[in-house]
Amino acid sequence: MRVPDIGGATDVEVIEISIQVGDMVEVDQSIIVLETDKASMDVPSSMAGKVTSISVKEGDKVSEGDEVLIVEVEGEQTSSAAPADTKAEAAPKVADSKPAAEAATKVEQVSVPDIGGATDVEVIEVCVAEGDMVEEGDSLIVLETDKASMDIPSPFTGKIGKIAISVGDTVSEGADILSLDALSSEVTTAEPASVDSAKAETSAVTERADSETESASVGVETVNVPDIGGAEGVEVIEVAVAAGDTVQEGDSIIVLETDKASMEIPAPKSGTVKSVSISVGDKVSEGHPVLELEVEGAADVTKPVEQKAPEAKQDPVPEKAVSAPVTAPVADQSAVLSEPSKKVHAGPAVRMLARELGVDLSLVRATGPRGRILKEDLHAYVKAAVQKATTSSASPAVSSGAGLPTVPDQDFSKFGDIEVVKMSKIQRMTAQNMARNALVVPHVTQFDKADITDLEDFRKGLKGEMEKQGVKLTPLPFLIKAVAQAMRANPSFNVSLMADGESYVQKGYVHIGVAVDSPVGLVVPVLRDADQKSIVQIAQEINVLIKKAMDKQLKPADMQGGCFTISSLGAIGGTGFTPIVNCPEVGILGVSKADVEPRWNGKEFEPRTMLPLCLSYDHRAVNGGDAGRFMTYLNALLSDVRRLSL
Repeated sequence: MRVPDIGGATDVEVIEISIQVGDMVEVDQSIIVLETDKASMDVPSSMAGKVTSISVKEGDKVSEGDEVLIVEVEGEQTSSAAPADTKAEAAPKVADSKPAAEAATKVEQVSVPDIGGATDVEVIEVCVAEGDMVEEGDSLIVLETDKASMDIPSPFTGKIGKIAISVGDTVSEGADILSLDALSSEVTTAEPASVDSAKAETSAVTERADSETESASVGVETVNVPDIGGAEGVEVIEVAVAAGDTVQEGDSIIVLETDKASMEIPAPKSGTVKSVSISVGDKVSEGHPVLELEVEGAADVTKPVEQKAPEAKQDPVPEKAVSAPVTAPVADQSAVLSEPSKKVHAGPAVRMLARELGVDLSLVRATGPRGRILKEDLHAYVKAAVQKATTSSASPAVSSGAGLPTVPDQDFSKFGDIEVVKMSKIQRMTAQNMARNALVVPHVTQFDKADITDLEDFRKGLKGEMEKQGVKLTPLPFLIKAVAQAMRANPSFNVSLMADGESYVQKGYVHIGVAVDSPVGLVVPVLRDADQKSIVQIAQEINVLIKKAMDKQLKPADMQGGCFTISSLGAIGGTGFTPIVNCPEVGILGVSKADVEPRWNGKEFEPRTMLPLCLSYDHRAVNGGDAGRFMTYLNALLSDVRRLSL
């Protein structure tokens, strides 16, 4: 089986082998995929049978009549079939053009050229807009059949007038595409004959190659900043070469960085760097001179176009992975482009897969020959998108700060000795939750002092007796009991807001969490049904939970279901602080160190033990009046221990 008629194109690259030795093929089943610089095309099988050998491989160059494979046809001898009389669907022909008048410009109507007899072919992309300037050979539209996609090139240089079609339309040969104000120099030189587009492309490539060969004598060329998506004033963060260095086509010469991404600028040709025009920190835009390059000769200039381009696209990936900890992620080295690509080259199978996955191909980084998007590129894009979504949902507050800028890292080693310490999982989770809660919850903190003189006298009087029973009686069990009763009296503190922002959950239970400074970080074990337990029961259970926390034996169930949190710094000191609400709870009580203060009793000052309290609450769920009543009720309970028994 041989390469059929492909419109006269020669040395067309094989980009995909669709079958293997031993496979059974049917008539019209795709066996290989070829690609020119304008289109990709599937070559179908002209017979049914078993593949016994394959004569080509990916990357080979083939022309019409070259042997592709041998098929063993059932009931016949192994044979190589004559070329199938199949016209490549991806071989558009240049539209006829009429001789131009003497005027500077002339309006030319551009129509769909010969597309191999295919009819009702879908327009999948319109590459230009009204008013755009185009060069001869620039892609105007992209058509797609069930076998191939093809670019329709402009037959002239000029300005786009009215566009007659849009994406989704179906067209056939001769259908109007657009009107073009063609420049006279182009119109007068254009041949009116209808030429097979594949032949035109081949001759254009040959002419370009000839011109490059003629100008390939050793000389100095200025390398400028290429198209960088319209960005201006982009900072140079790295200069990868120096004067005297030898570079190959595709080697990175500088790295630019915008506020969205960083990108490597490759060398357009092989040669020796004569001088570098920019330095790190400079701001550049498209067209800005980068360096002067002494081109080494025709062979070094032209050959890398075919041989080095794929290599240059693949090599930077692992290099960037190695340097990732040092520099910011580079968009050009990831599967997701920071800016949409102006030109998309992909085969029918890739475009179909992209439509199924809902992927915008203009955002996919291409690693195939001549910037062609492969299926592997689509898979990498989807993987990167999923990973990004997972990361941002896992730690949105820390990574993005709800749109707030992150604090950049600094080189602290220049100030003295340092050590970079990996945060534990609990520390990372605490940081994420604290950042999220501080950003999401509209906090209000009220401060007050509770007179616990009588409570302390009562507690100290029972301390010895409780120790004999193995119970350590601290002020904390009294606080837990008082908060539980205050929540029963003020149910607005015993709620959680729903994510829809339109409803809340009113809880019928009272579980109190206590913040513990454990060896592994801040943890909050939860005491359940605190309102139904005596102070002695609370003391016994909370001491067990605190011991488990200090011994790193808490289980996830021990830290779930809290309705309210108490954070006590009484043993450390301080006169007050603003605790952060532990979502989805709506309130938290901060407790500082008790101190003896003079208080006026109506007749004289007397020493009283005063306990500073700091009540933070979520103002979306709790009003100031609710918080005031909660704090007043809590003070009354702590000031008169008898009330705790009611």
